[in-house]
Amino acid sequence: MNSIETSRLLLRRWRPEDREPFYRINSDLRVMEHFPGTLSRSETDQLLVGIEAHFARHGFGPFAAELRETGQFIGFIGISIPAFDAPFMPAVEIGWRLDPAFWNRGLATEGARAVLRYAFDVLELKEVVSFTVPANFASRRVMEKLGMTRDPADDFDHPRLPAGHRLRRHVLYRLSNIGAHPPIP
Repeated sequence: MNSIETSRLLLRRWRPEDREPFYRINSDLRVMEHFPGTLSRSETDQLLVGIEAHFARHGFGPFAAELRETGQFIGFIGISIPAFDAPFMPAVEIGWRLDPAFWNRGLATEGARAVLRYAFDVLELKEVVSFTVPANFASRRVMEKLGMTRDPADDFDHPRLPAGHRLRRHVLYRLSNIGAHPPIP
């Protein structure tokens, strides 16, 4: 699938003109607060190569998100297969990263609901997970609005971060495909 539409968003495949605004998002300290660091232009470009490779390999991935009204690129919302081993793997993760100018408008939740519908109804996935550091209350709030639930027994140490790293511990949320999906606004 090349795109998903909601009332306010177009979730689509990436375009060359997305690189610069995506770099600005990835280099913003507020956006990357719960990650090991900001991303350079080169790291952002490498991330985009990985996203396109994921789409090519699996037929899905993190979609570029744009406002339907203006066509402005605002970040990404989508699903991917995590590239590390953890007790909950194999799994498909839903995630989002938006420009701070568009936070607190319900856009991550709106887009993620549409992606979940696609994951469950089209891809027929049995479960989708999401994870973050415990202090990332904004993303955790989105996960909860999506109907995802957390069992503290599932929390884990991220294997790509060294022991003692302030961001190593992660909370895991799950949503099973039980036929009841959040409505798309």
